[in-house]
Amino acid sequence: MIKTQKIKIHPNSHMTKVVNDLFNYRRYVWNQALGVWNEIYDGSLILNSKKLRPNGTKVRNELVLNKADWQFKRFSRVLQQTVSQLEQSWKNYFNLKMSSHMKPKFKSKKNYKPTFTTDRARIIKGKLVIDKPNEVDKAEWYPIKLSESIRFTGTLKLCTVTKLSDGIYASLSFDTDDNKQFSNTDKIAGIDVNVKHFDYNDGKKINIYPQKLERYYQRVTYYQRLLAKKRLVNPNNFKTKRYQKVKTKLRLNYLKVSRLQNEILQKFTTEVMEQYSEIHIEDLNVRAMIMSNKMGKNLHRSLFGRLREILTYKCEWYNRRLVVVNRLYPSTQICSNCGFRKTSETYGGKQKLNGDSIHHIHQKYYCYKCGAILDRDENAVNNLINYNEKTMSLLES
Repeated sequence: MIKTQKIKIHPNSHMTKVVNDLFNYRRYVWNQALGVWNEIYDGSLILNSKKLRPNGTKVRNELVLNKADWQFKRFSRVLQQTVSQLEQSWKNYFNLKMSSHMKPKFKSKKNYKPTFTTDRARIIKGKLVIDKPNEVDKAEWYPIKLSESIRFTGTLKLCTVTKLSDGIYASLSFDTDDNKQFSNTDKIAGIDVNVKHFDYNDGKKINIYPQKLERYYQRVTYYQRLLAKKRLVNPNNFKTKRYQKVKTKLRLNYLKVSRLQNEILQKFTTEVMEQYSEIHIEDLNVRAMIMSNKMGKNLHRSLFGRLREILTYKCEWYNRRLVVVNRLYPSTQICSNCGFRKTSETYGGKQKLNGDSIHHIHQKYYCYKCGAILDRDENAVNNLINYNEKTMSLLES
């Protein structure tokens, strides 16, 4: 089982220069590989031959054959991993299930995420040792300190080094057997996602938009306005030292936002895994929902897609079952008490309940058959818990 730990690293001055050179080298190799890929593809179109279409092996061999002298002082594995990532990026672009994946583009120095990947890194005496090129003297190579100890035992498969706003981080992927298992239960969890909070069993709620997060977003808005003003005042030469300082503060706040929300989601999903053996979630069309003019920003900040992603891999870790409820299942329109379903003829507007005329209230669910008055979100959670394929087939019929 592959598990990844992200750790902040502290290279010395010499290794910092080496890491920065590798960031630039990865960008150079990506651009070079993409150019070769496009040339091979254009040639296959001219000759009308699918056998001549580009792949990772052809592009890698072409790059290795035309290596410059200075490239032999860089990691050979960085080149190979970059070409593999480019090949995977093209596969994702043509994958119909990943319709939002962008077409591979050339990397610019002005807007590039500094990163590189190698599969020859090692952990020696609690320090990270990245592979040394043959052309470099051993005395000029130093192990890199880690800010925390390694949590997993096993073989280190991949090491991805990335530069963020507050330092340099290494994502270490281990092939490990370390896997904590929770006891099996017969309980089913239903998770109903809403803007800024998630509802699940017994009326429980998890707030994914705390007050601290609101303060971070206020700062983000403030820094964005400062940058916009600087661009308007001096559009031809706005990238001053003050502009870069404000941009760094903006990136730091975005980093704090992602870390805070990720911590909330990780704790919530682990708690769900520990208590329930089966988890039911809705199959939402998140991309279409985000396109809303009024709710797009709040939906984007509510992390619906990220929740499903975390639940998917944690269910594999802890041997739990994840059920993705059919997108057409009307969880908010069915009464969890008697099973009555509101249709276009009965749903919304003025209705009769126990002889009295009422209006449909968004937060409450009024059943027009049994007279139950339920909380809308709790009712949806109970319907998700009761969901199965047989239920959906009966509704469709």
